[in-house]
Amino acid sequence: MNTTSDTTGQAMTTASAERKPTRHGLLKRAGAGAAVLGALFATGGTAAAQTTTSPAAVTRPTQDLPPGDTSNGADNFYTSDRVTVRQVSFKNQYRMNVAGTLFVPKNINRRTKNPAMVVGHPMGAVKEQSANLYATKMAERGFVTLSLDLSFWGRSEGRPRNAVSPDIYAEDFSAGLDFLRTQAFVDKERIGALGICGSGSFVISAAKIDPRIKAVATVSMYDMGAANRNGLRHSVTPQQRKDIIEQAARQRDAEFAGGPTKYTGGTPERLTGDSTPIDREFYDFYRTARGYSPDTTTHPTLTSNVTFMNFYPFADIETISPRPMLFITGDKAHSREFSEEAYRLAGQPKELVIVPGAGHVDLYDRVGLIPFDKLTTFFRSNLK
Repeated sequence: MNTTSDTTGQAMTTASAERKPTRHGLLKRAGAGAAVLGALFATGGTAAAQTTTSPAAVTRPTQDLPPGDTSNGADNFYTSDRVTVRQVSFKNQYRMNVAGTLFVPKNINRRTKNPAMVVGHPMGAVKEQSANLYATKMAERGFVTLSLDLSFWGRSEGRPRNAVSPDIYAEDFSAGLDFLRTQAFVDKERIGALGICGSGSFVISAAKIDPRIKAVATVSMYDMGAANRNGLRHSVTPQQRKDIIEQAARQRDAEFAGGPTKYTGGTPERLTGDSTPIDREFYDFYRTARGYSPDTTTHPTLTSNVTFMNFYPFADIETISPRPMLFITGDKAHSREFSEEAYRLAGQPKELVIVPGAGHVDLYDRVGLIPFDKLTTFFRSNLK
């Protein structure tokens, strides 16, 4: 089995190795009155049955936040004096304004054409969570990078807030390319895309129908369709899936009649003795000073979240070939199955990188684990 190393000295496995057993008991089980508890939403692993009428944004004083675990160089809010940062806005094909942050290396020659990439944040998050870190680090390495808030989230347009629309999310990546291709210092034929967590599946969806995306990388990817249809390791039964869909349909009736919007899934607002390991993993990022942003709660609307049931990003993934694909996941990541499945189905050239000692959320911000050297090599080799 081949290995490669990043600058941290962490060895990374690069092959379609046999899957090792991961954490057990990550999903709670309940009786018939709460059968939908098997449904997983990627940004916290809680269930569709656990709904709330809380507002779509919750602001907490940052001084009241617990610090979170900042081991292995966790640095979500990293900034660099080697990069110029500019807030931008552009429209997708639905005429919705998409908010982005443009990162330009200070030492590039703006009179020449340079490689670039679009960077997408985890599902339910905003660009200030993980995406900006990756965009900054890759800009330091010579790429023009654009992070964006997916529609309905952060500072991008879209009503209702926190709505789920995987087709529009994929369109946002293509809109990001539209924007980058207008920049005089960007080479139109050397633009890639990088998706973290749920955005990994959205960028795959975009690349299938947008050949302008010349190279695709995903980190800690969630197949948001499979996660909602099947749960982790296919733990959701067909009846549980039907119960989730029925609950969303009843909520549509209630909201059409004037009832309050309900939200679902996402990272819990507080931990209890019943909180799962996945709950705790996401909580340590989203609900602490480590990664907290006032612009998100991670909770999608209950009625729209079922649209993920119709989302199949890996269908025809092989048609992206011969454009290269790189899948990065942690050997301890509860989401590892999705990167392995995408790698299995993708056409050549493709590569799977498994980072030792890394869980799912670890690869959001722990610069001591994130293989930036591997990402740099991949994009330099394939955007030339």
